[in-house]
Amino acid sequence: MIQFEHISKLYGDFEALSDLNLTIENGEIFGLIGHNGAGKTTTISLLTSIIEASYGEIRVDGLELTQHRDAIKKRIAYVPDSPDIFLNLTAKEYWHFIGTIYGVAPSDIDSRISKLAQLFDIQDRQNETIDSFSHGMRQKTIIIGALIPNPDIWILDEPLTGLDPQASFDLKEMMREHAHKGNTVIFSTHVLSVAEQLCDRIGILRKGKLIFVGSLEELKAQYPDKDLETIYLELAGRQGSPKVGDEI
Repeated sequence: MIQFEHISKLYGDFEALSDLNLTIENGEIFGLIGHNGAGKTTTISLLTSIIEASYGEIRVDGLELTQHRDAIKKRIAYVPDSPDIFLNLTAKEYWHFIGTIYGVAPSDIDSRISKLAQLFDIQDRQNETIDSFSHGMRQKTIIIGALIPNPDIWILDEPLTGLDPQASFDLKEMMREHAHKGNTVIFSTHVLSVAEQLCDRIGILRKGKLIFVGSLEELKAQYPDKDLETIYLELAGRQGSPKVGDEI
């Protein structure tokens, strides 16, 4: 179980996240939904210890994050919102680097690389530098790196961006399987259809504040005469839309 208790993140006078209270259960796929700047990446960055909260506590199975940071980080697989990292390494060097950090045995690293590289159709390019890859290939590389240690918590920030349809399908199947085993998957997305396919529950963020938590069925039940996109835009979007002829 992951618990955010009165979490706020301030940058000077700007509040990127405001009094977040959220519980994510083991065995569920939880989606963070919201426009750019809503607080999705801030929430993920706090849980992955990239940044620290200004106020509040985060707990993972009862362990407070600031007191058990190293132990909790070893339980997390993380895919950032940009795959443009470690560009001078080859894909295989990057995968071995990540596996070694997590303490995976070298023989296990190699077997997992073989399986995942074949699944994501990158086996023939694993000895090329990440810098030479397209955005989609870099995304596959980072995803494979996150999956090699296979810890119980997967945190994926816009993981499907740039993936081809087959890779996207395969990753979604792996997310379902991981959660089915009692593990936790947290991911952010702008794509409502993906959230509807995958999520047990979602949290909608708007300007740093959590404005809805629950299943999509619960959300739609509150607005029975509206489609999901309309509901979402009314909750999380701007108030009012420009009309034809308005000055922009």
